[in-house]
Amino acid sequence: MAKMLRGVYVVLCTPFTEDDKVDETALRTHVRHLVDEGKIHGIIPNGSTGEFAALSEAERKAIAEIVIDEVAGKAPVVVGTASVSTKDTIMYTQHAQKAGADGAMIVAPYYCHPNDEEIFGHYKSIAENTDIEIVVYNNPSTSGVDMQPELIARLAEFERISYIKESSGDMTRVAEIQRLCGDKMRVFCGCDNLSLEMFMMGAVGWIVPAGNMIPQLCVELYELATIKKDFEKARELYSRLLPLFTLFETTGQYVQLTKAGLQILGRPYGVPRKPLLPPTDEHKQQLKEILAALAM
Repeated sequence: MAKMLRGVYVVLCTPFTEDDKVDETALRTHVRHLVDEGKIHGIIPNGSTGEFAALSEAERKAIAEIVIDEVAGKAPVVVGTASVSTKDTIMYTQHAQKAGADGAMIVAPYYCHPNDEEIFGHYKSIAENTDIEIVVYNNPSTSGVDMQPELIARLAEFERISYIKESSGDMTRVAEIQRLCGDKMRVFCGCDNLSLEMFMMGAVGWIVPAGNMIPQLCVELYELATIKKDFEKARELYSRLLPLFTLFETTGQYVQLTKAGLQILGRPYGVPRKPLLPPTDEHKQQLKEILAALAM
C-alpha cells in the first residue's frame, strides 16, 4: 500500500565538490541530519532547488539511489523526475520506482509551453506507464505554464495522481482545487511565504527549500498549524520566519541562498553549478542576520 504523503518535505540541494562532481559524502551527511535531527516528514531529491536541470542522467539517477539508500525507510522519498519530453520523464519515474521511491514530483514540461491537452497527455502517459504516487508540480514562473484547477481536476481522475505542489502564488487555488477535486487531490504548499495561509485552507503538506537550513522550525510551524491547531503560536513563529521566506521568494535564489545558508551554519555544501553564482555580499549579509535572529 502506498504511503500517505503529508507534512514537511525538504527539497534537497545537490552538493558539489570543488571539481564539480556530486559530493556523495556531503549528501549522505545532510540527509541524515534532516531525518534524524530535523525530524522532517519527507525528502525530495532532484527538485528545482536540487538543480535537476543542470544534472546529467547518470547524476540524477545516482542522487535518487543515494538518498533512498541513506533514508533507509525512515521517511518517504519523492524523487523529482521531470523532463521536457514525456519519454524521458517516464524513464526517470520508472527509475525512481525501481530504486524504491515513494513518489515522483513532476513539474509541467518547461520551455516548450504545452497547452492543456498536451499537459494532460503528458501526465496521462506517465500514470499509465508507472506505478508510483505522482505529485503534480504547478510552478508557472519556471515552467512557463500555469495549470488551472480545471486541468488539475481532470488529472485527479487518475488513481496515482493524488497530490499537487501549488506554487502559483494564487491563494484561491487551494480552495478551488479542493472544491473541484474533493479528496482526490491533496495540496502541498509550494510558496514559503504563504505557508501558514495554505495550511489554514487545508494544505496537507509543505515542500520547502528553506527546510535544508531550518528543518526543525519548519516542522514546528506545520505541526502548530495543522496538528495542534494553535494558530496564535503558529502566527508568532510564522512572523519570525517570514523574513527568510520573503528573501527566498523575492530573489528567486533558492539554490544560491540555501547553499550560502548551510555554509553560514557550518555545514558546507559547495557552490551552485554554473551558470549560477553564489549570492551577492548584500544577500549573504541579509541571510546571515536572518539566521542569527532565528538563533540558528
